Amino acid sequence: MPTTDPRPSPPPSVVAIGNFDGVHVGHQALLNELFAAARRHSAVATVYTFDPAPTAVVAPDRHQPRLQCLAGRVARLHAAGVANVVVEPFTPAFAALPAERFVRSVLVERLGARALVVGHDFRFGNMRAGDAAYIRRLAPEVELVEVAAVELGGMPVSSSRIRKLLAAGEVEEAATLLGRPWSVSGPVVHGQARGRTIGFPTANVAQREELQPRAGVYAVRAQLPDGHTLAGVANLGTRPTVGGKDRSVEVHLFDFAGDLYGQELEVSLVAWLRGERRFGSLGELTAQIAADAASARARLT
Repeated sequence: MPTTDPRPSPPPSVVAIGNFDGVHVGHQALLNELFAAARRHSAVATVYTFDPAPTAVVAPDRHQPRLQCLAGRVARLHAAGVANVVVEPFTPAFAALPAERFVRSVLVERLGARALVVGHDFRFGNMRAGDAAYIRRLAPEVELVEVAAVELGGMPVSSSRIRKLLAAGEVEEAATLLGRPWSVSGPVVHGQARGRTIGFPTANVAQREELQPRAGVYAVRAQLPDGHTLAGVANLGTRPTVGGKDRSVEVHLFDFAGDLYGQELEVSLVAWLRGERRFGSLGELTAQIAADAASARARLT
């Protein structure tokens, strides 16, 4: 008698593969193609991504800090309209998976891919041996959509380009490539409470993102868990005037009084105001913070 496979078939999906670090405007163009293909196939729009980053496992000397933590990346993908986000734990064993097995066991059998949407430089499998042409040969029944790079300012939009801009404090240009300001997120934790003593109470955010932008003072907008957004000024750095050593994110929110400890804040960097520097006294620091706050208010209105 013929045997049947007891495993249920996966629902049909259309799959976009990639790191999607930052979910920038280039990624958004790819997602638009994903949604179009999902409509054509009456299938689930699925993003297949990895954590940790593949370079952190196979080439740690070349690994660059990610623009977003995993939770932020998944939330951003869902907000963009992706129905299903599959996060593959990227391990040495997975890195060694042959390209043919990846196509058959992961894309076709596990994800039920009817179509695959990839970027122009897509490579996969052990030693990055697979490419779009390989998939066409191995799984001709799967529609393959290749998306060209999006260019702004005469150069392709990429996560590495955005990292360089943030390292230089060029947050407004980075926002153009991202399609929104870059942000740090995390819970508000207890600090030294020194800001209260000089009239500028701050929320200390335990940043989850790997990336550290240029140290300095920024005009920011902070989103509270209830969805309200408040303007403010933030210092990202070590606070040399008060003997700080570790990097921190301290945010002074304008026209706000309340207890934020333990709550989640997402702090978007709108404009870079100045570099971090050491002041001769707390009085000088206080005067400069007042000037920074005035500058931030002007940039945010």
